[in-house]
Amino acid sequence: MITLLGSLLGFGSSMLPKVFEIFTDRSDKSHELKVLEMQMKAQSQGHGERLEEINAEADIKEIQSLHQHDKLTGVGFIDGLRGSVRPVVTYVFLALFVTVEIVALFSLINAGTNAGDALQIIWSQDINSLWAAILSFWFGSRAIRNK
Repeated sequence: MITLLGSLLGFGSSMLPKVFEIFTDRSDKSHELKVLEMQMKAQSQGHGERLEEINAEADIKEIQSLHQHDKLTGVGFIDGLRGSVRPVVTYVFLALFVTVEIVALFSLINAGTNAGDALQIIWSQDINSLWAAILSFWFGSRAIRNK
């Protein structure tokens, strides 16, 4: 009986390292899977960050190309002329607007309308909205840009 018990104990103890190896192998493979998943997440996040970097570089290049036309030529007259186009056009249209409004005011007064009614006619809600839009364009964009 002791022989039989010793044989079974010897057989069982010889299999014990193999059982531990199976559990250890299962644990190692589970750990490797977790590490691979973490690496894939990190790599995916790295690709997202690289894509954001590429988009930022593209935005910078776009802005640089948009401002490419504003480089100075080195010729004082040409550079001065290029810098004065928008203000001159603005002043011309402002002068035209004021002239039309004054002519309309005097025409209405000469036609027999009193000055208060004539002013209400020439400075209508539409003109008021147009005037507010123009002022907001010229001065509002500067306030937004400076923030």
